Amino acid sequence: MTAAYEEIPFSELLHRPAATTSRLDAVRALRLRRRDAGDLALMRVDQLEQDSTVIDFTSRLLGGLVRTGNTAALRAALPDALPWVTFLPAEDVDLLIGELVDVARGAVSLDNLAPIAMLLTQWRHTAEVHADPALYAALTQEPEGDLGPAPLPGESG
Repeated sequence: MTAAYEEIPFSELLHRPAATTSRLDAVRALRLRRRDAGDLALMRVDQLEQDSTVIDFTSRLLGGLVRTGNTAALRAALPDALPWVTFLPAEDVDLLIGELVDVARGAVSLDNLAPIAMLLTQWRHTAEVHADPALYAALTQEPEGDLGPAPLPGESG
């Protein structure tokens, strides 16, 4: 296999399914572009299972490093994988590592990687706040004065 994926129009799969799926001999997946909806991915089940095996191994390895106290190696390698981590305070990096291990373990057990992607997105946004002093100040300063009564749940304010 030479490329990770090939991008093709969804209609190509509809009009020439055998020829289109035979392209999976040369690439890991096909990205099917759709005009009015999100793109789709088409891949062989054996490739999906291989990817799942690698992700399971990686999450277990991360968990093992944390459980055995080898977080220094993980902490040192993290900026290579997530360059934005350099903007996080040290205590947040430790929190990120712990959450990443827990969420990865749970996500793999559910065969659903979305929680890992969500966690990384949330931490990336946190790093963006720390990287911008003006934004950090605006989000962390206490408001001046009383903001007035809060409406009861269900009431419109």
